[in-house]
This record gives sequence, structure tokens and C-alpha cells, in this order.
Amino acid sequence: DEVPAESSERILAVVEADFGERTVARFPWFDPEPLASASLGQVHRARLPSGEPVVVKVQRPGIEQILAVDLRALGRVVAWLGRVEGIRRRADLRAFLAEFSKTLWAELDYLAEGQNARRFTRMFSKNPGVRIPRVHLSHTTRRVLTLEDVYFIKITDYAAIEAAGVPRAEVAQRLFKTYLTQIFRRGFFHADPHPGNLFVEPGGEQGWRLVFVDFGMVGRLNAQAMQGLRELAVAVGARDVDRLLRAYQTLGMILPGAELGRLRQAEEAL
Repeated sequence: DEVPAESSERILAVVEADFGERTVARFPWFDPEPLASASLGQVHRARLPSGEPVVVKVQRPGIEQILAVDLRALGRVVAWLGRVEGIRRRADLRAFLAEFSKTLWAELDYLAEGQNARRFTRMFSKNPGVRIPRVHLSHTTRRVLTLEDVYFIKITDYAAIEAAGVPRAEVAQRLFKTYLTQIFRRGFFHADPHPGNLFVEPGGEQGWRLVFVDFGMVGRLNAQAMQGLRELAVAVGARDVDRLLRAYQTLGMILPGAELGRLRQAEEAL
């Protein structure tokens, strides 16, 4: 979340191109200084015509072309590495690249990200300890996403969290439990939990709230994957290596012809 920022002129040009009007018509005030700047886009504070404060996530201009070139380069590297038998036997690099590419391209669709955020809002609607920003669909396009401003204390700003009277251990526990709910009960999870996407909001019914932002990268688990993950968790807790290997197989994590004896030795040592 601290990549060198694009110029405000180039960012405003994206906003104006997507809405077909001057930025001031959509956002009477738009802070030229980014609140956060990441690899695919950056976030600016702004206000709607109603006066409501929002944050606007704008895609970096030309990022689709840059991404296409980078992925082609990675494809060339994967092809080279695929000629090495020791690598080819242990990892399906083409599958890795396909999943990586699919995830990155999905992150460039801010309309889909807005829908993901709304789904998370429904998921946690009855949990007063978790907050998901509201999406302003009237001010959202494929390259511009407008959200309720929920940028509070960054989850790694320990001094500020403690100064607000929020116990850090509680933050860790709530974050952990929230992810267990997403993975083991819902089968739909926020897949980009770096510190720039997690905040602590002091106050509220629970004394504070855990805040998620950036829903461009999400994970979806089918019933078989969820069952495999449950088995994996139980196997780790019971230190049952054979059950762990079966869980890996249920999850499709082991390539055909894998050396299960070597893997069992490694897991026993771990």
C-alpha cells in the first residue's frame, strides 16, 4: 500500500474518462494526495455532492497493458522452468500461472469488487464487531470504485491501537475468528489481508470494530475444499500425518506420482 503514486492529473483523467464528465461534477472535492497507493490502483479521499465523505479507488492508467506484458514474461519463465525435470515433477507451474493471472485480471474489475464488498456486508450484517464499507454504485465503474470512508487505525500501528484503549490480543483473536468463519462456514473469504487492507475502528457497541477494505481478491471454496480444510485442521491438531496426507489429496494439492514417503517424512519432522 506504499507504491510510488501516479500524478493526480493522470488519476483524474481516468475518473473523467469513465464518467464522461469533469471530476468536480461527481466529486465536488477530491484530494489530489493519495491516501494509499498500491500496485494496481490508488485511493483518494473525496466528497459526494451530498457532502458525504468517501474514498475513491482509481485504477492506474495503462495498468492493463503493463499487466499483459508482465504475464507474458512470466509465461516465458514458466516455459523455461518446465524443462527442468526436478521442478516439473514437483509443481504444475502452468497451473500456478493460470491461477495467478486469473486473480490479477479479476482485481482490475472494480464493479466485481463492489459486488464482493456487498456480499461481505451481508455475511457480517449481524456481527457488530466487523465493519465492511458501503459501496456507492452510482459513483462506481470498472476502473473507479467509491466506498464509505472507513480508513481508521492501520492494524499494524500498535502504538495507536493501544493509545485508543484497544487490546491487541483481542484484535488478533477477532481477526482469526473472522477468517475461520469466512473459510470454514461461508466458503468465501477476503484473500488479500495485508496491513493496508485491515483497520481498527475505536468505539461502537463492541468497544471497537475490525474493518476490512479491498475486496478485489477473494477466494471461493467448494464443499470438497471445505471438507479437506477441516480434515487438515483436525490432522494438524491431532498430529496425525496419514490424515494430513489424505487431506492434501482431498484438496488436490498432491501431484500424481508424488513421493508420499518423502512427504510423510517431511510432515513428521514438521
